[in-house]
Amino acid sequence: MTTAIGFDNEKYLKEQTSSILERVERFNDKLYLEFGGKLLFDYHAARVLPGYDPNVKMRLLKKLKDKADILLCIFAGDIERKKIRADFGITYDSDALKLIDELREWGIDVLGVVINRFDNQPAATLFKNKLERRGVTVYTHRYTKGYPTDVDLIVSKEGYGANTYIETNKPLVIVTGPGPGSGKLATCLSQMFHDYKNGAKSGYAKFETFPVWNLPLKHPVNVAYEAATADIRDFNLIDPFHLEAYDTKSVNYNRDVEVFPVLRRILEKITGGESFYRSPTDMGVNKVGFAITDDAVTVEAAKQEIIRRYFRYRCEYVMGFADREPVQRVELFIKNFEIEPEYRNVVEPARKAAVDAQVTEKGNEGIYCGAAIALKDGTIVTGNNSPLMHAASSVVLHAIKHLAEIPDKIKLLPPSITDSIKTLKTEILNEKTISLDLNEALTALSIGATTNPAAALAMEKLGELRNCEVHMTHMPTPGDEAGLRRLGVNLTSDPNFPTLNLFIA
Repeated sequence: MTTAIGFDNEKYLKEQTSSILERVERFNDKLYLEFGGKLLFDYHAARVLPGYDPNVKMRLLKKLKDKADILLCIFAGDIERKKIRADFGITYDSDALKLIDELREWGIDVLGVVINRFDNQPAATLFKNKLERRGVTVYTHRYTKGYPTDVDLIVSKEGYGANTYIETNKPLVIVTGPGPGSGKLATCLSQMFHDYKNGAKSGYAKFETFPVWNLPLKHPVNVAYEAATADIRDFNLIDPFHLEAYDTKSVNYNRDVEVFPVLRRILEKITGGESFYRSPTDMGVNKVGFAITDDAVTVEAAKQEIIRRYFRYRCEYVMGFADREPVQRVELFIKNFEIEPEYRNVVEPARKAAVDAQVTEKGNEGIYCGAAIALKDGTIVTGNNSPLMHAASSVVLHAIKHLAEIPDKIKLLPPSITDSIKTLKTEILNEKTISLDLNEALTALSIGATTNPAAALAMEKLGELRNCEVHMTHMPTPGDEAGLRRLGVNLTSDPNFPTLNLFIA
């Protein structure tokens, strides 16, 4: 079965690049372009716009690299509280380091890192020292005095003027950062303030992906963006400034609309009267909507993403990471589209696998976990936990056996390997169980592949699991989650713990 495509990357690249260059020319060859969303690995976009290249923005940057400098912003508070980027399971400061490395791999250097709202926080200072001692230029900007109401103070030497001016050489300055609230806008406006004080006119614009301004407000792609940001209380709305200025409906989100009156006044103060823009939509450079080639495909993909977010928020709630509001908001989205969480086709098979395991092991105490994966040919393969392995390990091994057309009776992990692991875990490491999480199972598979042709054949099929849909009846352990993330599957789980123990290593 061929995966349906609903997005044209090449058309998007052409139109987005052209729009950016037009904006640069408009502002006398000096534009500060705030990059909204993820610069690399934009898996949300890839999930709701089938065919979208998660690294298409990087391809665009590579085309523009001779014309662009890059500044990377990060909020000191995110460093201090060790905020996590959920899709990679790493902190924002680690993600910043990772982004610098990845940009270099693409042949693009970062001009510098800006730590915003810096107040000598210990973790932020440590991060600064680490970067500087590795040869990365770091700038620190304090909290902007007067923000957001006292425009006269904001646009003064005590406000933006207190920030160090960052020397840039190219007409386009890309200002990006890990996640929202990293200080990208403040950095752009601070640079503009200094430019105008020095007699150089520059401009500001925002690279946007979501919401898609020229899709309807309640289009599933835009609702999926609301679902993705429900935890930070973002919501979409019709841009009232755009409607008033042009009598045309366009979709934006609350933070851009709320800040626009202040932003317009700040721009007028910086430039001496010219604000450039009549609406938040005007500020954005966003050609995503023009590259959608099959609306029905994106509608279905977006509905699936909304359900994924629902399961994620339910799990975050039971783990204590979130309150009930995101769960309730996304549950309402699902109901508005007249679907159920079980509309995700791997949910019921996973739950059935857990029930079947309980029947098979009747009389034994414990928690029975089920898992299901939908392969690209449409086949749904299931697995469950056992004394030997976790449900995640079981479903992955079953899936690659199916793909390699290996009969069920042939074992991928022979007793010689599992017995050795049992000895290591129970007699040497003093663990209570030998049950293999996915990381351990994949390591055991790779060892077995050296002598077992079936294991070697199955291991070659692991790459075919990327972007497949997986559901588990219980939240994955750290070893399962790490393994599934490396395989690149789209995972959801019911909000159940995999063990009665409170501590999970």
